[in-house]
Amino acid sequence: MIALVGGGSWGTALAVHLARGGTPVRLWAREPEVVAGIRETRRNPWYLADIELPADVEVTGELAAVARGASLIVMVVPSEFFAATLARLDPVPDEVPIVSATKGFDPERHLRMSEVIAERFPRARIAALSGPTFAREVALGLPTAAVIAARDDTLAAGLQRRLGTRELRLYANRDLVGVEAGGALKNVMAIATGIADGLRLGDNARAALITRGLAEMTRLAVALGALPATLAGLAGLGDLVLTCTGDLSRNRTLGIALARGRSAAAVERETRMIAEGARTVRSALALARRHGVMLPICQEVGAVLFDGKPPADALAALLERPPRREDH
Repeated sequence: MIALVGGGSWGTALAVHLARGGTPVRLWAREPEVVAGIRETRRNPWYLADIELPADVEVTGELAAVARGASLIVMVVPSEFFAATLARLDPVPDEVPIVSATKGFDPERHLRMSEVIAERFPRARIAALSGPTFAREVALGLPTAAVIAARDDTLAAGLQRRLGTRELRLYANRDLVGVEAGGALKNVMAIATGIADGLRLGDNARAALITRGLAEMTRLAVALGALPATLAGLAGLGDLVLTCTGDLSRNRTLGIALARGRSAAAVERETRMIAEGARTVRSALALARRHGVMLPICQEVGAVLFDGKPPADALAALLERPPRREDH
């Protein structure tokens, strides 16, 4: 049995995906309405409400009990709740792997999710799942490729077999830092791209933001200890392209709303969806200061989100930066 900790859209999609392949799943959801809805109708009333959950998905609202008897735990809660949720889990046997499927940093200490897991369970076998994965498409069984990252090759190979299918093709990667950093940072770039799209700046501007966004992501990830090649793969470039261009992207949608004068808080209240990029940008800027890395796009996104800077002024600030060499 696989324990899925988090009943949002991504947790629900993974539950559908795994159970469709015959794997028993126990899904924990924080909201009593979600638990009751799945039990009564086999549908999550808040997230992917039109998709039926297979009978092999058991739902619970008891966090301490969700992982009892599980042979694998997958964490799918937003980054801001990640540490607190882990703290409430019962002790996990050392042999049970814990996979983070959360794309973000701890908002207080700016740790990657695997680092948060290691603090709570120092002897755990830890991995991260990331890549270009819209929840709805995974739930529908549409072709998807993603990355499972672990420093232990045997663990990664085992998770490829357990979590992957013909429709969800998983590639293994040892670079846990790069995979986690790419998955988190691309959300900030998607907000920036959404702002440009909302301001109707055109396809050229979008391409420029995606490309220079990748350069920013790579600079910071490498400073954190990542391999540059990882950011050119699925967990970096692949996820960046999807999140910056796809209509299902909540971070791009947030950027469009910001360009039209709306606030992040208002958008999240209406959709119940958390745009991780709005949290990640604070961590990105804090880590950039710590490591002496320039992140101009992140800086302007942060100014729009937290300092009240008009989106048009933020884009103008990027355009007015002094010319520099691309290969520097």
